[in-house]
Amino acid sequence: MIEKEIYIVRHGQTALNARGIVQGKGVNAPLNELGERQARAFYEAYKNVKFEVVYTSSLLRAIQTASSFIADGIPHIADSDLDEISWGDAEGQKNFTDHSELFQELSKEWKSGNIFYKFPGGESPYDLQQRQLRFIEKLKGSDYKTVLIATHGRYIRAFMCTLLGKPLSNMDEFEHANLCLYKLNWMSDGSFVIAQHNNQEHLRELMNF
Repeated sequence: MIEKEIYIVRHGQTALNARGIVQGKGVNAPLNELGERQARAFYEAYKNVKFEVVYTSSLLRAIQTASSFIADGIPHIADSDLDEISWGDAEGQKNFTDHSELFQELSKEWKSGNIFYKFPGGESPYDLQQRQLRFIEKLKGSDYKTVLIATHGRYIRAFMCTLLGKPLSNMDEFEHANLCLYKLNWMSDGSFVIAQHNNQEHLRELMNF
């Protein structure tokens, strides 16, 4: 039996996303024009879902992503436990991309199971997961049954592992794009089942923007 339906979206695109510059917990960039269009497209596709609450991170790009739902009067809770991982000294660096030597080193450590590895001033996957566990307890203690969560890319990768009981070394199994949707059903036995994986169908008309 389904106890809660959890809709989890990554924020829309920002100018830094478009330029390949890493954003973490310490970078508070707004959505760009495409990001705003993505947020609107998601709203139009899901505005009839009877969300009882909208959770967002405390960062502007996540709040703007859910702004149309919030404007409809759905209760909004901004929670820093949903903030993106902190990349520490690497935040804002132009040369920190998925193909950079710096990122490859980081990824290799995480995939090998070293979930305590982090850049100076940043967070490790283990640190991030502790925030996620706190958030899950808050959600578990709430009466909300249909929930929208707007958060971040690396957060979602780790969150899927946390919710599904997978090791954090498997994070990269969970692909994501700006304004993608993961829908999970929280079952009465406490387990989570993925109903939608990296769903971007609502963005189809924007793919050639």
